[in-house]
Amino acid sequence: MIGLLDYINPAGLNYQEWLNVGMALHYEGLPAADVWENWSKRDARRYHAGECARKWAGFHSAQTPSPVTGATIVKLAKEGGWRPSRGRALDWNDTIEKDAPASPAVNDADPAESRAFRIPETWDPVEQLITYLETLFESTDMVGYVTRATKGEGDFSARISPSKGCWDRTAGQLINKLLHCGGDIGAVLGDYNPAYGAWIRFNPLDGRGVGNANVTDFRYALVESDHVDLEKQNAIIRALELPVAALVYSGGKSLHAIVRIEASDAKQYRQRVEYLYRVCNQNGLEVDPNNKNPSRLSRMPGVVRNGRKQYLLDTNIGKPSWGEWVEWIESVDDDLPDPENLADVWDDMPPLSPPLIDGVLRQGHKMLIAGPSKAGKSYALLELCCAIAEGKDWLGFRCAQGKVLYVNLELDRASCLHRLREVYERLGWQPENARLIDMWHLRGRSVPMDQLAPKLIRRAAKKQYIAVIFDPIYKVITGDENSADQMARFCNQFDKICTRLGCAVIYCHHHSKGLQGQKRSMDRASGSGVFARDPDALLDLIELDVTDGILQQERQKAVCRVYADRLERLHLTDRLSPSDALSESGLPSASSRPASLRQTSMKPSWISRNTLRHRQI
Repeated sequence: MIGLLDYINPAGLNYQEWLNVGMALHYEGLPAADVWENWSKRDARRYHAGECARKWAGFHSAQTPSPVTGATIVKLAKEGGWRPSRGRALDWNDTIEKDAPASPAVNDADPAESRAFRIPETWDPVEQLITYLETLFESTDMVGYVTRATKGEGDFSARISPSKGCWDRTAGQLINKLLHCGGDIGAVLGDYNPAYGAWIRFNPLDGRGVGNANVTDFRYALVESDHVDLEKQNAIIRALELPVAALVYSGGKSLHAIVRIEASDAKQYRQRVEYLYRVCNQNGLEVDPNNKNPSRLSRMPGVVRNGRKQYLLDTNIGKPSWGEWVEWIESVDDDLPDPENLADVWDDMPPLSPPLIDGVLRQGHKMLIAGPSKAGKSYALLELCCAIAEGKDWLGFRCAQGKVLYVNLELDRASCLHRLREVYERLGWQPENARLIDMWHLRGRSVPMDQLAPKLIRRAAKKQYIAVIFDPIYKVITGDENSADQMARFCNQFDKICTRLGCAVIYCHHHSKGLQGQKRSMDRASGSGVFARDPDALLDLIELDVTDGILQQERQKAVCRVYADRLERLHLTDRLSPSDALSESGLPSASSRPASLRQTSMKPSWISRNTLRHRQI
């Protein structure tokens, strides 16, 4: 864990991110703030002596359901270029052993051999250049090349500036001339200065110039690094399976990899080059960012530069196309967990997430409440907010106590707040922990869920919510609610919130049109069946027909509860028989019955449990 700090630059973090690093180190068991202190010194502008120790002393009190863990440091390190042992380029500080476990980012060749490359003493310069031209160009493509250059003076005495060169011959014409030049490349291209070498453009031109506007096909991009040793460059290029059409030694301190980009236009070319360079940089190959333009010059193979050969090392290595490479690199570097074997965890099972609603929902899980319009879904969710904040029962189920965020998508702010207060008053609860309820009023401001989720995560990252409630979701649905694949992507946004915040997500949705009595409860929500299959818990509200007999029964139960509660307060429950507990007429008589006549043989049967259930309701 400590080694990952080498990949995190404190100067590039905001205050909260810097603080999170300290909290994560504390959570992972470091005994003191020394590591955090020493790492923070790398940012001299922000560092203040003793600040880390003072904050460290207060971290022990932050025992929350969603603490800042070592995963935060891993995430920041990945953003700084670190990759785990699987799915990344080799760590060049490690000893490379032939029988070391293979990494998905490394090809099947021996890593030690893939690092080295050899330039032979004897070579055929014409063959080198012809092979390069045949690999990169069609016979009718116009090729740009440069054999003349000037050297700067004064402060720029070391700078070599190539001329614009030539661009008026096709690859077929050049190859034909080279085949009959008797080994004299200069006779075909013009003599070059062996102190400077020569250059060639890797994308075809229109024959009218050498600018980006003259490029006719955005086939290739140049990957070059001057900051990494040659052997390491060679190994990373091959390990990353870059779709390289030609790999050329520049005769200096870099390799020139001509990579297949296969872009349809300049815009796509820029996007793909940005992606290519980002992958290279993240895997240890520090690419020169000045090589992004498609008309860029690269080193021409088959010529000499300052006594060293500009040599064509290889052609057509790595993946055969841009599309196949992108698919491969994303499968290697997807940040997905590796499969685990059941036997490895059989005796060390991970703990289950703590319950949020006992017997119904755990923290970090998802729950859907479905019901017809105006069935009281919003009131039920507001009551749930209160129950979580106060740690009380909701619909007869005990709730864990913690912070909750209510995302109000439908009501105006005033109505929502008044409803919440009304719920407290009707329940007879005191708002002792009202501070644990946050409300986000988005009526008239809601956006599709794929845009809302990251905005919510950013705002809620440090709030330590144990539940986020959306009411209702039809306001933020992305796509057609009857499309299974679109609703699957929509529901994935809830998974992101659960995973990133470590909280439960609860949302409500309306029933479909028509009669619901013949449907299973899980099939009543409007739209795709994804709504039934995706949540971990599903509660359905449906209106039942109430007869006069049921109304009379409920009235009698209410009267019985009043009498039973009064007898309990007067400590006269020993005079209550099983039949009295369910009798509207029996309870008044029991209250006046002498204690000597109490039912001493009464058993704690289902009657007492039923009475207790009525009292709870």
